[in-house]
Amino acid sequence: MSLGVHFAITDDDCGQLLEMEGDDEAISEYVHEVIEERDDEYNVATDKAWDAIHRSLTDGRLAFDNGSGPLNLAVLGGKLLSSGEDEVVVLVDKDQVPAVAAALRSVTQESLRTGYEQIDAADYAEFGDEDFAYTWDNFTALTDFWHQAATTKRHVIFTA
Repeated sequence: MSLGVHFAITDDDCGQLLEMEGDDEAISEYVHEVIEERDDEYNVATDKAWDAIHRSLTDGRLAFDNGSGPLNLAVLGGKLLSSGEDEVVVLVDKDQVPAVAAALRSVTQESLRTGYEQIDAADYAEFGDEDFAYTWDNFTALTDFWHQAATTKRHVIFTA
């Protein structure tokens, strides 16, 4: 499984990525050589916990179109810009970011745990108490990130 990172990006970055839509190689290059290279606070790594976070906020499955908004936008539910063999890039427009941030703030450890329990352990090898603790730790950092993205009026991309 690949590591997940969210980036809060500018209007210019969003425009560049949308112009490249359909060219997975160009999008990957832009993300790695421009966005990732910035030394700023507009990113958060969720390591491998992104998978369980998405499943817990939706319906227990790992899919691009599952769950309901705005929580399903937190990881995989935005506009799919790239889904190459080695990388996924998903975009959430800045107009949607405040709703996602507010919805994430309403998620408690108990409610995330309830969502986590929907995961089919046969479909997710890491399932268990230790993984949930890891998922919760990463979720809290992700919640802070979305709040910052909303406050600064930025778009969000998720990469894995």
